Amino acid sequence: MSLESIKLVPSANFWPAAARALLAACREDSGDRGQRDFARWRVVLPTFAHAQPLKAAIAAELGGTFVPPQFFTLSGWLMTLPPLPNVLPASERLMRLYAELRQHGWLKKLFTARRNTDLLPLAQTLLALSDELTQALLPGLHADAASDPEQRWQSALEQLSPDARKLLSDETQLVWSIWKSQLDADDAIAARFAQMLQIAESASQPLIWISSVAPEPLEQAFLDAYAMRQRVVTMTLDWRAQAILPTYTMAWPEMVEVATNEERTDIAASDLALPAEMQLCAASSVEDEAVQGAQMVIDWLRSGKTNLAIVAQDRVVARRIRALLERAQIHVADETGWKLSTTRAASAIAAWFDVVAARGETTALLDLLKSPFVLNEAPRDLLHEAQDSVANKSALVMKIELLLRRANVLGEWRAVINALNAAPTEQKTVALLAQQAALFSGRKNLRDWIATTTSALDSLGIASALSADSAGQQILQLLQHIAPPANALGQDYAALFSFPEWRALVNLQLDDTSFISAINDRRVVMLPLNGARLRSFDAVLMVGADADHLPSQPQETLFFANTVRRELGLATRESRQRQQLRDVVELLAMNPQVVLSWQAHKDGEPNPVSPWIQRLQLTLARNAAPALTETRAEIAAQTLQATLSIMPRPAAPQLTPSRLSASAYNSFIQCPYQFFARRMLGLASLDELSDLPEKRDYGGWLHEILETYHETLRDQPRPADQREALLVDISKKLFDEVIAKNAAALGYYSRWQKVISAYVIWANEHEAQGWRFVFGEQAYEKPMPLADRDLTLHGRIDRIDENDAGERAVLDYKTNNQLVLNKKLKDHEDHQLAFYGLLSDRPVAAAHYVALETTKDKVGDVSAPDYDEAQRALAAQITINVEAIARGVGLPANGVASVCQYCDVRGLCRKGAWE
Repeated sequence: MSLESIKLVPSANFWPAAARALLAACREDSGDRGQRDFARWRVVLPTFAHAQPLKAAIAAELGGTFVPPQFFTLSGWLMTLPPLPNVLPASERLMRLYAELRQHGWLKKLFTARRNTDLLPLAQTLLALSDELTQALLPGLHADAASDPEQRWQSALEQLSPDARKLLSDETQLVWSIWKSQLDADDAIAARFAQMLQIAESASQPLIWISSVAPEPLEQAFLDAYAMRQRVVTMTLDWRAQAILPTYTMAWPEMVEVATNEERTDIAASDLALPAEMQLCAASSVEDEAVQGAQMVIDWLRSGKTNLAIVAQDRVVARRIRALLERAQIHVADETGWKLSTTRAASAIAAWFDVVAARGETTALLDLLKSPFVLNEAPRDLLHEAQDSVANKSALVMKIELLLRRANVLGEWRAVINALNAAPTEQKTVALLAQQAALFSGRKNLRDWIATTTSALDSLGIASALSADSAGQQILQLLQHIAPPANALGQDYAALFSFPEWRALVNLQLDDTSFISAINDRRVVMLPLNGARLRSFDAVLMVGADADHLPSQPQETLFFANTVRRELGLATRESRQRQQLRDVVELLAMNPQVVLSWQAHKDGEPNPVSPWIQRLQLTLARNAAPALTETRAEIAAQTLQATLSIMPRPAAPQLTPSRLSASAYNSFIQCPYQFFARRMLGLASLDELSDLPEKRDYGGWLHEILETYHETLRDQPRPADQREALLVDISKKLFDEVIAKNAAALGYYSRWQKVISAYVIWANEHEAQGWRFVFGEQAYEKPMPLADRDLTLHGRIDRIDENDAGERAVLDYKTNNQLVLNKKLKDHEDHQLAFYGLLSDRPVAAAHYVALETTKDKVGDVSAPDYDEAQRALAAQITINVEAIARGVGLPANGVASVCQYCDVRGLCRKGAWE
């Protein structure tokens, strides 16, 4: 039998030429010039997508009916064989190597690994290099069992300088040792090669191999073995100078196959023409390149083109183009895919792992609960109460968030669960999460980790949600295939791994797995450059044709210098770039219209087009040939009518409040729009979670301390000289509990200790003036009749004092000094004290702000002037303003700058747009 090679010119006529060559080979083999039954022949193609153009070309050549050959891809052919029982899944193979590496401390030192999981990417890199060596050296070992790969290895290292050999000695020896240890029956590539040879040994049909690139060493060995039993014809692209457009040959001589001097031909200037309508599009920015690309695709579709390609050299721009096209209701079939780890389904797995690792950290917990994949279809016996007590999951999650933020709980399962004591249903939900998270402790083998993770996903309703999502289905399959069932290989791999190691493995698998969504509409296809091999389109747009993306940035090749890789028969930087340049030439040769776009400026600096394109332009210019044309899509102009922004003045009589607090009324006085948004619409920003105590926390602690202090003195009077000690003891008891939870509160404790003595002196003086403490922290509600409605005043008064005449005084604690409080009352913008007078169930004769900060080592109070008149005036104002709201008077956003600076709804009123 024989192995024949046919070279075909890279052009739009490739498939017709391939069809003619195929028919000629078949008819030559059968001796029947009119043959129409080709079922005896097998045709191996790069992908199944290539079968359609080949079959169409055969039909065009023959006409009428015929029996086509059998079309296969090599992978598809191998899948028809029984699976080999000893092959390890890639993930288990990775973890076996990782388990070995983590035992060697010198490796951590050599690669500056701070923790074991840092060695996992190293293990992945080492396996990738081992696989490269297997693909390059295994055919030689099979062909000549006596060959010594060690000699080839040493020969490769000798190509390096002594200094380089010394530098790489440890790393290269590590790679070589790992490769020799991996080359056994468990190795997937060795097993695949064995299957290929099994097919070759039982070959019963002639074979045609079609590819745009030369066969890899394993593939060539397979073809050689197959050719020993059946006829084999290979069809590849012809990269000799005479088969390529002279323009390309002159501009890019490195992509041409080496030719002898006799084969060289002179190129006339008249030959330097580009048959394809090749154009350049220089964009000014990412957005401009995306808009131009999207508009070109739209224009092509409108012109009747139905088979378009977007070659995504720049993935950022390509994704933006896809978004713009989908906004225009044009579906893009994305063959490039994206990392499975970037899908919404994978984010649910990542969120769960974050919660487990952070032991219930609040932010991570809320992120998990807000995932659409969590708790949607949890088991009824665990969450049916929650689903009955709240309208939906959103209400459940919102209640949990509000309670945790209000309590400022940063995390830790016990603290989170305790913060939900007032909400049993929500507490039970979080307890379920804590229960499942507790199972992710200790060390387990891979199969146990799979079982633990699967059980948690089922319990939390994540598995059922993933099953209804295409990416989720792929994730569930990935988890199950990380390791085979126990004893499936006749052994059970028992190495134990911690949760961080399991998490790192899953993250690595999600990163290395591509997700491609279902493709229905294929009018516009997005693909990588090598995905366009042997394919023709009506028009092609390549985005990212600049120096940063074309050629693609070379991947760092750890351990091996290019010289060593070349000697070992591995791919080098030069060979990769050469193949990519051939892919560019093939793209230009096989498509009638190609537009290359790039960003001509980046970050204010010129960004040159690809050096390959520059060389093509230079070749054309030096030979006085027509230059490459530049194009830009015409964007239809739209005239928008300008609308001046004005101050908002909403009116909402239907939302007139029926309850009013002192802080709400102060908000109305400061800015009516703020009152409308926060109090009438009920909009409010969520409490921020902070690991540092805030001033409001400090104020709350002091209120509790002073309430306890004055109640103790009221019920158990003490001499003046013992009171400071009492306040010190009460303060210490409270702050000891607070500091035990958060040491950052120590600063506030120190601040309060400086005030204690001065406060006791002031309190004693206040008592000497005839005032005595009655009660503190008292909540009040009081109806206030209006003309056409009832209004309820409500609030909490810090402290009520009474004198011997039965007169009462309202005291309000403030963590400010007297100077600030004096200014507050003089500005007449604060109505809190007067409001408390209206709120009290008994007449109040006086009101004071009590400063809890010292001024010249003293604490004092500030009295509200004309308190009776202030109460009457406030009652009249409240009546007028509430009735005005009820009549539909506008509520303008007229707050002053000091109010707007910290306003939560400034983004809603958009003051900066109309001021």
